[in-house]
Amino acid sequence: MNALPMLNFQWSDWLALFLHYMMFSMLAVGGVISTVPEMHRYLVDQQHWLLDAQFNSSIALAQAAPGPNVLFVALLGWNVGMNAGGLFTALLGMVLVMTGILLPSTTLTYLAGRWGQRNHELRSVRAFKRGMAPIVIALLISTGWILASANSNPATDWPLWLLTATTALIVSRKKVHLLWLLSAGALLGGFGLL
Repeated sequence: MNALPMLNFQWSDWLALFLHYMMFSMLAVGGVISTVPEMHRYLVDQQHWLLDAQFNSSIALAQAAPGPNVLFVALLGWNVGMNAGGLFTALLGMVLVMTGILLPSTTLTYLAGRWGQRNHELRSVRAFKRGMAPIVIALLISTGWILASANSNPATDWPLWLLTATTALIVSRKKVHLLWLLSAGALLGGFGLL
């Protein structure tokens, strides 16, 4: 794995990181995981504050740990901070990104939830709820695509792609609990079939 040179962060960089995470918070329709492609573009491709491996490892580690899936944001902030200096900057990065990702969406959700509860009979409220479903699905698909294609070669990993498509089809058509399908995938991988 390549290493990043020590980043030379200024206060303007920390502010930009915080403001971007506030923006990500407002884009996190369906959960913060739906903003992964944009986070990747910003942190890895545009700013070069993280390597692909650091980005993917942060998500994988946080998703494997018990607790809310927003933990990957803390790890991304921690890794940016570690690349910028050390323990203090890692803590600063973690606090900034977590505050940025949680504050706007939490405030908006609280206010909109109270308003929607008071006005649940309005046609516009019902239409909004129905209209958001395809957006959430599209954002989750794009997140899965970014994570799956980062370290994958479709020519050699076609069984994985086939298994993914089959699982998605089964989940969408049948009432099979997702844990059974995850267990089947784990067994296939454990026996070296994938």
